[in-house]
Amino acid sequence: MEQQLERMRQRILAAGADKTALCIQGGGSKQWYGQTPHGTVLDTRAYTGIIAYDPTELVITARCGTPLAEIEAALDQHNQMLAFEPPHFGDTATIGGVVAAGLSGPRRATAGAVRDFVLGASLLDGSGEHLHFGGQVMKNVAGYDVSRLLTGSLGSLGLITEVSLKVLPKPFAESTLVFALSEADALSRLNQWGGQALPVSASAWHVGRLMLRLSGAEAAVRAARQKLGGETVNNADVYWASLREQTHDFFTQDDNRGLWRLSVPSTTPPLVLKGKSLIEWGGAQRWLYSDMDPQAIRGEVAKAGGHTTLFRGGDKEAGVFTPLAPAIARIHHKLKSAFDPAGVFNPGRMYKDF
Repeated sequence: MEQQLERMRQRILAAGADKTALCIQGGGSKQWYGQTPHGTVLDTRAYTGIIAYDPTELVITARCGTPLAEIEAALDQHNQMLAFEPPHFGDTATIGGVVAAGLSGPRRATAGAVRDFVLGASLLDGSGEHLHFGGQVMKNVAGYDVSRLLTGSLGSLGLITEVSLKVLPKPFAESTLVFALSEADALSRLNQWGGQALPVSASAWHVGRLMLRLSGAEAAVRAARQKLGGETVNNADVYWASLREQTHDFFTQDDNRGLWRLSVPSTTPPLVLKGKSLIEWGGAQRWLYSDMDPQAIRGEVAKAGGHTTLFRGGDKEAGVFTPLAPAIARIHHKLKSAFDPAGVFNPGRMYKDF
């Protein structure tokens, strides 16, 4: 593996010397996410393998090119999981891409996001230096938490070579309930339940149906099911997987409008936006197909105290991510200059001038 690491290092140094862009890519399962990538592909898949995994320590460390499926298979043997339920979006997803994209699945609202589980990371920066941040234990807080900063950076700060992630045991029991509710009533009910000691692990509302997943000890799930009512859904794992992988009918409809991801406080009432919607994460994540003007969408969401992402399709000229405030933009540019002085790593992937 040292030869593969050196090969990638030399590619980075050559790109820096020539001022040519590099498109960092693992399996390419999320290349559609963010602004359109460009540059010479630097494939990370040869740098693969689980480096360390001790189930008793609840930590796994792997190289960036390790397939996500391989990670999950190893954890499954010990009845453990990546609790943030990362989407694969295909068979080629790698663990480096999981961290670089920073995308989480249905359990995120209760378990936490990708960055909450990143304990440490190693990075090849624009100068070819192999930097190490964080560690392989849960109680490791020293200095600036760069390993979590890298999460969701879309490879714009460097090539993530290794990651250490906290893992959790799978729940003993799970059950999914369905309720017939309007959007407003579903949001009200979700926020009411959110203030109670209920083992809710996922929720989703779409066209008058609220799906609620309960996870935990058998007694806790049974008690919650009796308290909440609703109808029990059989084979619900298929449903939650369809949301995570966006194979659900809502995401696969023939719709030439852009798919927006709206992040708002969970208590936000139904938004006045034209289009088709699906709501997850207790009301905090709202998907929208709309042909409204992007500025109108962003303005309405901003009034609610949230932000927007043009997740798929649409006109990327409007910008995929919510524009940064000037002070925050300056911080981003300084970080980019520190890690990637020649600007070779995935330029423009997050913001056109970044």
